[in-house]
Amino acid sequence: MIRKVILAVLSIGILTVSCSDDDNPMKTSRLTLNLEGLEALGTDFVYEGWIIVDGNPVSTGTFSSVEFPQTFNVDKSQLNEATTFVLSIEPAVDSDPAPAATKILAGDFNGDEANVTSNGIVGDFTASLGKYILATPTDTDDTNEESGVWFLDNSSGSAVAGLNLPTLTDGWKYEGWVVFDGTPITTGTFTAVNTADDNATTSMFKGDAGNGPAYPGEDFLQNPPVGLTFPTDLKGKTVVISVEPDPDNSTAPFTLKPLAHMVPSDAMNHTTIMMEDGPVKSLSGMVSR
Repeated sequence: MIRKVILAVLSIGILTVSCSDDDNPMKTSRLTLNLEGLEALGTDFVYEGWIIVDGNPVSTGTFSSVEFPQTFNVDKSQLNEATTFVLSIEPAVDSDPAPAATKILAGDFNGDEANVTSNGIVGDFTASLGKYILATPTDTDDTNEESGVWFLDNSSGSAVAGLNLPTLTDGWKYEGWVVFDGTPITTGTFTAVNTADDNATTSMFKGDAGNGPAYPGEDFLQNPPVGLTFPTDLKGKTVVISVEPDPDNSTAPFTLKPLAHMVPSDAMNHTTIMMEDGPVKSLSGMVSR
């Protein structure tokens, strides 16, 4: 039940909610958020806090600044009766009074405290694993194989999925990246590890001979962004798998990055390479009232 009720809170750090019992003619209590690691969402989206009362979400207010602490006045009786606290990502102009699907941290109250986490509400990445190969299957030139990355495992002689990732909840997608001298370039978004990613047929970077295998990945062969040259050599570059809000208004990777790996300088083409844990596999915090 908790996975359906705990909508979510987005942050690497700590979320603290405190409740004031001072005399208050408006019968409200002070809700204080003290969070670390939240990313600014730009002009199109805001954060919105929610408490769950009798199974229903009640908004505690929206905010866009990621400077904390921040304080909100909330109905005292509802806050006292709340079973769960949640933070969601919402459109800045939002005609829907209900929480959006994009929920990232949440937890049930135990007395006046609730430990919140992204595990379960987004996905548990504890056991996530990743493998990839260097290859450029979307052209007919075999001299530039180090210019493409595909998240598959061909170590058995036949290609199978190279990523072991949990199924994401609604409001989230995976996205692959290669970081070129500090600039992340997407390989495409996806929800399943054993099918082509969302831009397989439309990528501006791939070659003209086909769309590649039925797995996430990208060939960086043409139409490079300003400052880059394609084809290229991915050795020494960092490959990343991130978890992105959907819809997503940012061209940069989001906070959650469960897998990452710097391509070895001696990496061999068409040979399976193991990824490592990324910098952020889960988000967590604590709520107090």
